[in-house]
Amino acid sequence: MSWVTKTLNSTLGKKLIMALTGLFLILFLTGHVSGNLLLFKGDGGEAFNMYAKFMTTNPAVKLLSYLTYISVIGHVIYSIFLSRQNKAARPVNYSTSKGSTNSAWSSRNMGVLGTFILIFLVVHLQGFWAQMHWGQVPTVTYDGEEYKDLFLIVNGAFKQLWLVALYVISMVFLGFHLSHGFASAFQTLGLNHKKYSPAIQTVGSIYCILVLVPR
Repeated sequence: MSWVTKTLNSTLGKKLIMALTGLFLILFLTGHVSGNLLLFKGDGGEAFNMYAKFMTTNPAVKLLSYLTYISVIGHVIYSIFLSRQNKAARPVNYSTSKGSTNSAWSSRNMGVLGTFILIFLVVHLQGFWAQMHWGQVPTVTYDGEEYKDLFLIVNGAFKQLWLVALYVISMVFLGFHLSHGFASAFQTLGLNHKKYSPAIQTVGSIYCILVLVPR
């Protein structure tokens, strides 16, 4: 077994993969939210539909999308590995637990938050991503070029109260997940310091607000 394999299979290696995939997904989320802001432009969906077509036809963007899929899968798989490993290392719970005094709620419930977010992601992909690729989506024409009218799909979907409620709850959970994961990733990469860690946590909190509120 090579040193690379040994490193990746170690606890530190698994945490490193979690940190790197998490940070990559944060970058993806930033771009995703930036594009979705076009929904509010007030042009009947023209800018959003043109953006959506660019994101699904540009070769460089398509390559990044494959990296995103791999990151999501890797993040989920390694989170399961680490959770099982931590549970095996402590098979018996402490008789007296004071987790609330030692760690944040989001830190103690990352598994629960991540599971809910994964379920939300499946619903999101089925409702929009799959619909975009294989659904019967009406088309519109701008300057003689045809586009799928994904703005119409999104607009119609969010007229359903249950879906709006699901998205609001999911964004709250994602905010908690990110608030801990952002700082945790930097700590795993060895970038935590008593001078810098508070600033990293503050940036993480601000990021959560800026990214999740527009959604």
